[in-house]
Amino acid sequence: MIEYRNLRVAVLGAGSVGAQVASLLLEHGDELASRVGAGLDLVGVAVRDPKARRTADIPKRLITTDAESLILGADIVVELMGGLEPARSYLELAMNSGADVITANKALLATHGPELFAIAEQVGAQLYYEAAVGGAIPIIRPLRDSLAGDRVHRILGIVNGTTNYILDRMDTEGDTLEEALAAATELGYAEADPTADIEGFDAAQKASILASLAFHTTVPLESVHREGITGVTHAQVQAARDAGFVVKLLAVCERLVDSATGIEGVSTRVHPALVPRTHPLAAVHGANNAVFLEAEAAGSLMFYGAGAGGVQTASAVLGDVVSAARRHVVGGPGVAESTSAGLPILPISSVTTRYQITLEVADRPGVLARIATLFSEHGVSVEAVHQTVRPLAAPAGGTGAAPATATLVIGTHEATESALAATVASLTGTESVAEVTSVLRVEGL
Repeated sequence: MIEYRNLRVAVLGAGSVGAQVASLLLEHGDELASRVGAGLDLVGVAVRDPKARRTADIPKRLITTDAESLILGADIVVELMGGLEPARSYLELAMNSGADVITANKALLATHGPELFAIAEQVGAQLYYEAAVGGAIPIIRPLRDSLAGDRVHRILGIVNGTTNYILDRMDTEGDTLEEALAAATELGYAEADPTADIEGFDAAQKASILASLAFHTTVPLESVHREGITGVTHAQVQAARDAGFVVKLLAVCERLVDSATGIEGVSTRVHPALVPRTHPLAAVHGANNAVFLEAEAAGSLMFYGAGAGGVQTASAVLGDVVSAARRHVVGGPGVAESTSAGLPILPISSVTTRYQITLEVADRPGVLARIATLFSEHGVSVEAVHQTVRPLAAPAGGTGAAPATATLVIGTHEATESALAATVASLTGTESVAEVTSVLRVEGL
């Protein structure tokens, strides 16, 4: 039997994930070689600052600032730098020089994925990215390969560990959002600037990738409807608990038919949602991630685990390294992405789901009837109403009680997003409605 030559692996970036990947390649090289059928030589780790502290020891001889030379001498290039540039240029250089590439860079794939996949197909390279969504959770390969012959209808994903930790603290510990965010920052789950997480940008990037794979259609990042969790209040979370729900930031990717046009297309959105406590996603606690998938033949599937962390994400990266190395040993062209369905991208207004709307209203006769009429006029059917009445304190120096107000929590049957928006606009302009304090979608019923 002729032995295959050793394969040269270059790592770009030595942050929490890159350092762990380099360390594990050195530590388990012999074992990985036995799985591949060829040795794996870590030929270098490209960094911006050679003197920066690392989370794992990397021999100084492997550290370099000359990323381009490292790329040109490698068979497999692992990009773990993050950001759009120079990561994009480095991946293009690697593929054009004959290397397979691996990345965990969800921002890059969500923004420039189609261009990178086109280059890979053109030159016969392979682009692997299992670690880009869900950290250690194996979700990319099941969507790309195992379910390629099925028809995926819907994905509900908790794909950001920071926001899940915050909302879980608010639910289980009774924290405010500010208190839960402070705890997440102290534990290292949240960055000093948590905007990408709490405003939903990170989850939107991952939703774009998942939807593109699931529906074999390029879903641009700018088409993903995005709402963060900064508007979620302690009162909302407690009201959800009382009603048998939990609040989660969900990435929702679904195939649907626009009721107005009859066109079948793809909707992708990220927003806080109420999830029934009986649903598997309600049991996803802490900083964990989970993806719940509904397919025509396979039925309901759930993928659960650590969505971040250096060692955990490194596990997914090394799985891609082994796959890339096996392709070199066995031979054959790269497998192109299946994005030929070309389904239209539908706007958020096409979505049909249930809603829970919370209003502050004057507590007087006729108010509830008027509100019910407004819902009916816009084609939104009310399923349940819960009312809490409380008298306001008497004005300072005044006599008698101030007029009472009521909090109405209204649950709806399924309705379109456009009908809901029109209803909320009408409610906002109604004299008896002091405030529309909350509008949350209900998912997972």
